Amino acid sequence: MLGSVPGPLQLRALLEDPLSLIGVVGFLLVVITVWQMVEIVDAYNKAALTVFGEYRKLLEPGLNIVPPFVSRIYTFDMRTQTIDVPSQEAITRDNSPVTADAVVYIRVMNARRAFLEVEDYQRAVSNLAQTTLRAVIGDMELDDTLSRREMINGRIREELDEPTDEWGIRVESVEVREVTPSQGVKGAMEEQTSAERRRRAMILEAQGERRSAVEKAEGDKQSEIIRAQGEKQSQILEAQGDAISTVLRARSAESMGERAVIDRGMETLAEIGQGDSTTFVMPQELTSLVGRYGTHLSGSDVKSDGADLESREFDAETRELIGLDDIAEIIGEIDREADMDVEAMEREAKAIKEGEDIEPSSDKPVDSSEPADGTKLAHDSDSE
Repeated sequence: MLGSVPGPLQLRALLEDPLSLIGVVGFLLVVITVWQMVEIVDAYNKAALTVFGEYRKLLEPGLNIVPPFVSRIYTFDMRTQTIDVPSQEAITRDNSPVTADAVVYIRVMNARRAFLEVEDYQRAVSNLAQTTLRAVIGDMELDDTLSRREMINGRIREELDEPTDEWGIRVESVEVREVTPSQGVKGAMEEQTSAERRRRAMILEAQGERRSAVEKAEGDKQSEIIRAQGEKQSQILEAQGDAISTVLRARSAESMGERAVIDRGMETLAEIGQGDSTTFVMPQELTSLVGRYGTHLSGSDVKSDGADLESREFDAETRELIGLDDIAEIIGEIDREADMDVEAMEREAKAIKEGEDIEPSSDKPVDSSEPADGTKLAHDSDSE
């Protein structure tokens, strides 16, 4: 049957026929030659072609025809590649041992250089990154290696850029994954951190206590000020009240003085009238007060036959002897006090209590030397 595997008898017949043998060999040779001539390159790769060991060209992605049997293909991945840098032990500038590892991201930019200039670019970049990592950490102090990762990454990348450019490789990024100090250094760092935290806690506590004491003292101060102001205001009001009461009592006593004198004089007259004598000697001051009292009760002066009541005028020596001028002055003050407006006194007391200025009273004192109807008493200049 067509397409079936030939049996032993058929193979023997085929070998005995030279033409058939040549045809089979030729077919197989054509198939192998075609297989060797066709080279397929992936889209993310490039391939270096050598013929008899000589570099010819780079094969682009797709189907490529190459010389059969004498060609070799070296494929390069053009994508970003990750290279792990093994953990490296290093000693910092301040003699602290640390262990660090990193990751390097590279990309083949020139496949011809990567093929001709370096044997194995990945291993070469890894070894170069290891030595550079140890050198960079050795130039730094321990605190910087633990806190300044970006600076370490940047310095390693700068150190790798120059040699890798000659290989057709670009270092895209370098990342230090971990920097681990030794166990002794880690214990000392933990103790230092604990001590620093305790110090900060003590400082914050002291600041809080100080702030609390300041606030308390300020509150006590304000309370004392308010209490002192209240006591001062109370004492002022109490003193003002006492002063007002004293003034009112004094004025009341002054206004009642004349009435008391008159009442006492009337009692004396009553006692004198009970005697057998028909002649009485009365002080002129008493008669004057009695006359003023009658005038105050009746509201008008006593008149006789339409003429004003006349009185004798004392000489200067007699007036000084009996103190008539002083009595008149006292009586005038009593009259003026009697004529004071009670509402004006209340306003004055209120103003004194509130601490305001006292406005002068518009009321004019009544002249006691003149009668209510405006007429003057006629005095006889000739003494009898």
